[in-house]
Amino acid sequence: MTVSKAFVRMCRNLGTALSVPAIISAAVAATAAQKISYNRDIRPVLSDNCFFCHGPDQNKRKGKLRLDVREEAIAKLAIVPGKPDESKLIQRIFTTDTDDLMPPPESHKTLTPEQKQLFRRWIAQGAEYQKHWAYVPPVKPSVPTGRNGIDFLVQKRLKEIGLQPSPEADRRTLARRLCFDLIGLPPKPEEVAAFQEDKSPEAYARLVENLLASPHYGERMAIGWLDVVRFADTIGYHSDNPRNIWPYRDYVIRSFNENKRFDQFTREQLAGDLLSNSGLEQKVGSAFNRLLLTTEEGGAQPKDYEARMLTDRVRAVGTVWLGQTIGCAQCHDHKFDPITSRDFYSLGAFFADIKEPIIGRREDGMLVPDQKQAAELAKLDSEVTRLQREYEAPRPELAERWEKAALEAIAAETNWTLLAPEKMISEAGVKLTVDEDRIISTEKDPKDGKDTYRITVKTNWNSVVGFRLEALSAAKLPGHGPGRAGDGNFILTEFSVEDANTNRIILSEATATFEATGFPSSSTLDGQQEGKNGWAIKGVTGVEQAIYFAVKEPMVNEGESSVTFVIQQTGGGNQVLGRFRLAATTNPSAVRAPKTALPRPEIVELLKVAAKERTEDQKQKLAAYQRSAAPELIDERHRVADATKARTDFEAAVPHCLVSVAADEPRTVRTLPRGNWMIESGEIMQPALPAYLTTSARHAHDRRLNRLDLAEWIVSRENPLTARVFVNRLWKQFFGTGLSKVLDDFGMQGEPPVNPELLDWLACEFMDSGWDVKHLVRLIVNSHAYKQVSTASKQLQTRDPYNRELARQSRWRIEAELVRDNALSIAGLLVPKIGGPSVKPYQPDGYWENLNFPTRTYEADRGESQYRRGLYTWWQRSFLHPSLLAFDAPSREECTAERNRSNIPQQALALLNDPTYVEAARALAARILTEGGGDTTVRIKWAWQQALSRAPRADEMSTVHALLDKHLAEYRQDTQAAESLLKVGLSPASKDLDPAELAAWTNVARVILNLHETITRS
Repeated sequence: MTVSKAFVRMCRNLGTALSVPAIISAAVAATAAQKISYNRDIRPVLSDNCFFCHGPDQNKRKGKLRLDVREEAIAKLAIVPGKPDESKLIQRIFTTDTDDLMPPPESHKTLTPEQKQLFRRWIAQGAEYQKHWAYVPPVKPSVPTGRNGIDFLVQKRLKEIGLQPSPEADRRTLARRLCFDLIGLPPKPEEVAAFQEDKSPEAYARLVENLLASPHYGERMAIGWLDVVRFADTIGYHSDNPRNIWPYRDYVIRSFNENKRFDQFTREQLAGDLLSNSGLEQKVGSAFNRLLLTTEEGGAQPKDYEARMLTDRVRAVGTVWLGQTIGCAQCHDHKFDPITSRDFYSLGAFFADIKEPIIGRREDGMLVPDQKQAAELAKLDSEVTRLQREYEAPRPELAERWEKAALEAIAAETNWTLLAPEKMISEAGVKLTVDEDRIISTEKDPKDGKDTYRITVKTNWNSVVGFRLEALSAAKLPGHGPGRAGDGNFILTEFSVEDANTNRIILSEATATFEATGFPSSSTLDGQQEGKNGWAIKGVTGVEQAIYFAVKEPMVNEGESSVTFVIQQTGGGNQVLGRFRLAATTNPSAVRAPKTALPRPEIVELLKVAAKERTEDQKQKLAAYQRSAAPELIDERHRVADATKARTDFEAAVPHCLVSVAADEPRTVRTLPRGNWMIESGEIMQPALPAYLTTSARHAHDRRLNRLDLAEWIVSRENPLTARVFVNRLWKQFFGTGLSKVLDDFGMQGEPPVNPELLDWLACEFMDSGWDVKHLVRLIVNSHAYKQVSTASKQLQTRDPYNRELARQSRWRIEAELVRDNALSIAGLLVPKIGGPSVKPYQPDGYWENLNFPTRTYEADRGESQYRRGLYTWWQRSFLHPSLLAFDAPSREECTAERNRSNIPQQALALLNDPTYVEAARALAARILTEGGGDTTVRIKWAWQQALSRAPRADEMSTVHALLDKHLAEYRQDTQAAESLLKVGLSPASKDLDPAELAAWTNVARVILNLHETITRS
């Protein structure tokens, strides 16, 4: 962490318990009789002013002086316990000599007189150090039996500082607060009315339970988690291309809805693939490890991105579970916290086993079928297995017949001379290559799926009577070839031979080892050069086939000459030869095709082995080849192929998800001096837990530690951070600010909790409950602290303007996703479906115009996908949806524990002009006209209840009346303007409503949806 960053962090803390005013107050209040606390009073000042040069980072330490360790400070006489005047620290901070003054003037840091006196008193009292509060395991304070621990500890603190808790809010406020906090949606008017009318003592608790049981609870809870783990639909770097990851989002929603234990939730994400009971759910959870930024850039350096990926993952673990700025130790030991560079890279080594491409396109990932899809896949698999078993059943007579024919083909091969191409031309411009066995191969598909090859060979023959074209299989071809069509087929439309003077050599007959129905070999000589006419082998692809041509009159050359073979393939659909070879013969008896083609070389070698001497593996290879070459099994092959295709086609529609898969050999991880990936001389690091947080026993293993070991430690009671970090973020969700304000830094530059006993009680209660998230939520929302009014008395405005002491509730604008959900819900447009692929709401044209490699056009979804919750919006990291951006949603390029809360003009403009909100206003207007009654006043009251759960005030009523009258008059005069407004959005406007009236009410609804109160949780 740099000086400037530390200073920014310090400034951000002004006004909090770690702020300069607070420190001054502590200094003023401290007396000789009052014990000064190192953690509360001294450490914050040292951290902000001294640790940069005299802290944990040994590479930046000056004067060999370390002030964060008591023994070293005493050894250097910087501190002489009980003797401040003999302590060099006191001498240096009080001196008037600028050469000796600390902090030095060039650091731009200055201690106040009160802070200097605080140091003097502390040393006089013995200069006792304390371990940093966050590194001490939480101890559960005692709470009287029957008391809500939250209320007891909050009120205890309030009593100590002379404040009183505020009264409970009214039921309308409580209903809206609970709904926004627990499900992220506004309550329906009838739900608020029912709650207000229910006078039973259990009414509130019953509402809480109903909301906790709602499937929308998981959606609401997922938002913060997806921020902190940096979930997004795209890779982030360079092209920011899509990836298959959305099932992880649904896993998070499901986990919160099912109230999965948080320790299990943690294990599944860090090491779901390593669990002994690892199933689909656990493996999808392990997609957490794949949420990092990656690149597909062609010129990227693998070592560079390997280092970036390690750094990203270490930072994520530090933010999500530990609340530590571990990333600051990437280049050097942390300047403020006891995190070493070795800690950083040993943590990174835990993730070196993940099998993944460092650069390049991500794999599709694991299949993630739902129950119905899984059942259908099982059915299709069963059918493929059955048909495959039938196809592979032994057929001794068929095998014997084929082997005899194959041996005859091998014996006849001595009659043929393989031809070496001198010149090869593809009229489609495809590159043709030839190997040492004179086999010609194509490197890609022709542009229009058709091609003609012209192969020229030198000749010095006597009495050539026939030619042969072998169509040869290859693993690299579709269906193993020989053709380039998807099933390995080709269509040889015409075959002709020209001499050196381009005179055609007359071919009298064509025969083949196999002919597909309707595609005889004779059609290669019929002169028809268009359409799907010619020789094909559909049904027996994937093996060698051959076509033989007889010359009408033997060719006799006088000296050396040449001939050119013209191979026309006009069937289209890439039905062209992908691998083939030409030969010639002078033996008339060899011109007709044998019963089977010459097998591939490895099969020829197997056939040379006596049947009784063949191994089981050799027998199986021969049987497989024989089956694939046997024309008698065409129907069986077709049935297997059709069933396999049906299975493949169905699978293509099943979701995939990137997950963690452990490699057999982990990548080597080295420390990188100064974080420089080009320096490869650093020490090789093995996975190890942070030394400053663990005991040596944790390292005593006879094997390499893995991600599951890391997860187990993270949720162990030995780790003092995880429970505190999670409950602090949860507290922020329900009170607006964490008990420790800096959610992602529980280190020296963070903020001590304003109520440490409460934070520790919550952390211990969380662990004691079995890491039960809903239990913790129940405790919070059932507390009086939560149910208080959010209005502040004059005393509270003065004494606690930021509500850190919790003498009242807080109010704030709801999150970006909920702003959209709120409008769609009020309008009646929201589709409440849970889960599924990310969706694309309306977006300004051209917003993606700078998104390249490849260039993309944004296609807004149609149908119900347009009206899904904001949680499901397509998360394009480099071009986040502008409405989300306007309301402070993060790009999720890095872990975000806390969103900004801004108040900017773009928010009002989005609510007024974004097609989503214009359409929502029109839909709300239609509801007002059809459901709200027949009188304007009644309609306004109805609309207010829908949006705000209350009746309008008199001033609001008169304002809306005037607004409606104004717009109604305008649209009566300008019907075209009304019709233009009503066309916004995909949902059609009702033809039964007067366009002018609907447009006027649409503008009223736009105002209602834009009210600060509409989007505020109070």
